[in-house]
Amino acid sequence: MSLSDLLSAAPTVVAAGVDVFSGALRAQGAEVHDVDWRPPGLGDPADLAALALDPRRAVANRTAVERLVAAGSQLVDVRPAREVLDLPDRTLLHSGPPLTWETASGPMRGALVGACLFEGWAGTVEEAERLLAAGEIALDPCHHHRTVGPMAGVTSPSMWMWCLADPVHGGQAFCNLNEGLGKVLRMGAYGDEVLTRLRWMRDVLGPVLAAAVRSMAEPLDVKAVLAQMLQMGDEGHNRNRAGSLMTLRELSPAVVAVDAPSSDIAAVLRFIGGNEHFFLNLGMPTAKLALDAVGSIPGSTVVTVMSRNGTEFGIRTAGTGDRWFTGPAQTPVGLFLGDFGPEDANPDIGDSAIMETYGVGGFCMAAAPAIVRFVGGSVPDALATTERMYQLTLTENPAMQVPILGFRGAPTGIDVLSVARTGWLPQINTGMAGRVAGTGQVGAGLVQPPRECFETALTALAEEARGAAAA
Repeated sequence: MSLSDLLSAAPTVVAAGVDVFSGALRAQGAEVHDVDWRPPGLGDPADLAALALDPRRAVANRTAVERLVAAGSQLVDVRPAREVLDLPDRTLLHSGPPLTWETASGPMRGALVGACLFEGWAGTVEEAERLLAAGEIALDPCHHHRTVGPMAGVTSPSMWMWCLADPVHGGQAFCNLNEGLGKVLRMGAYGDEVLTRLRWMRDVLGPVLAAAVRSMAEPLDVKAVLAQMLQMGDEGHNRNRAGSLMTLRELSPAVVAVDAPSSDIAAVLRFIGGNEHFFLNLGMPTAKLALDAVGSIPGSTVVTVMSRNGTEFGIRTAGTGDRWFTGPAQTPVGLFLGDFGPEDANPDIGDSAIMETYGVGGFCMAAAPAIVRFVGGSVPDALATTERMYQLTLTENPAMQVPILGFRGAPTGIDVLSVARTGWLPQINTGMAGRVAGTGQVGAGLVQPPRECFETALTALAEEARGAAAA
C-alpha cells in the first residue's frame, strides 16, 4: 500500500477504557477494536471490595490524617540511649521489622559487630560474631522503642540520642546522632576509623550537644526546619544540605557557650558543618512523632510505618496496630560511588523510609530536583513521581509545601486501599550499603516496597473490616 493509500484509508484504532471515545471514532467511520483494560491493581478483589465498603473507613482515615498533620516536633534534650530507651542489658536496636543474626544481611551484621566492639562486649570481630550467633546479645527493632535509625539503625546503650517531643499530642521519639558519609557503622563498617569516631561522638559530641540543647531558651522547632528545607531544595531524606545548615545556625550560639575545651567546641562545629546529613537524624524522629500520633485506629487504612532491615521490608497500618506485614527487601537502582556497581549493593535497609511515610523524601522529589544527580533519574521524573504519590495518599500537608507545584502541600497519609486500586507503590529515595559487612556506603538510588507488604496488609484490613461488620 502506498503512502497516499495509507493516508486516505479509514484508521484502525485499539481503544482501552470507557466507550465514549471509541463510539465517537466509530461514528466517523473508523475501525475500532475495544480492549477490556484497567490499571493493574494488587491483592484479592474481594478484599479490596470489603475494605472499600467498610463504613468506618472515612471517619477513621480523617481522624488519622488530622492527627498526622497536626503533630509537632521540638528538640528537648540529648541523652544516652540507656537513659531514655530503657534498654535491657546487652540489647541492640536495629532498623526494620524483627530479625535474627541468622537472617541479618551483611551490612546489618557489620553494624551489630561494630556496636559490640564499641560497647566493649567483645574484643575482636570473631568474639562479637560468636556472641551474636549464640543469642547472647538481644536484638529488637528501633520502632518497638519509639526510635528510628538510618540504614542498619543499630543503636547501643552508650550512643547519644536526639530526644524530640510532640507538643500537640505529647509523644516522644528518639534517634542516634548522624556519623556522616562513607565508612560508618550504619552502613555496616566497623574498622578502627569507625570505632574512633563513635568514641569521639560518645565522649565529646554528645556531651557538648546535650549541654547546648539544655541551655537554649526555647526548644528547636524541628518541624519548622523540615518545612523550610523543602523551600530550599531539600527533600528531607537523601538531601539534607539546607536542613543541616539551618540546624548548625540554630545550635551554634549555644554550642560556643558550652563550658568545654575550645578544641572540643571547634571539633563539634567542624563535624556538624562537614556533615550534610546531620539533620536526617532529626527529621526521622519528627516523622516518627507524627506517625505515632496516628496510633491504632480501627477501620483506618493509613500506613504508619515503612521500614527495612536489609533482608525484609515491613509496613504497619493504623487499622492493624503493631502488626508487621513484610516482604523481601528490594535492591535500589541508582548511582554508585567509585568503582562500586550493582553487584556490590545490599537490598534496601533502614528506618529512614519513615520520611516517605510522612510524605517527604521520595514523595517530595519535586521540591528537590537536584536530588536526581545523586539517586539517578531526571527532573521530569522527580516532578512526575510527586504527582503520582498524590494518587496514593489521603491529604496534603499544609506545613510541607512544594514550591514548584504552586506551594501545594506534600502528599501525606499513604492509603493501603489507594495503593491496591492503582497498583502503584510508594517511591523511596535511599542510600545503598555494601553487601559485604565492613564495606560501608556504595551508592544511592531509588527503591519501592515489595507488593507483598501491601497485599498482606490489604487482606488483614479486610478481615478486620469483615469482623467488625459481623459483630
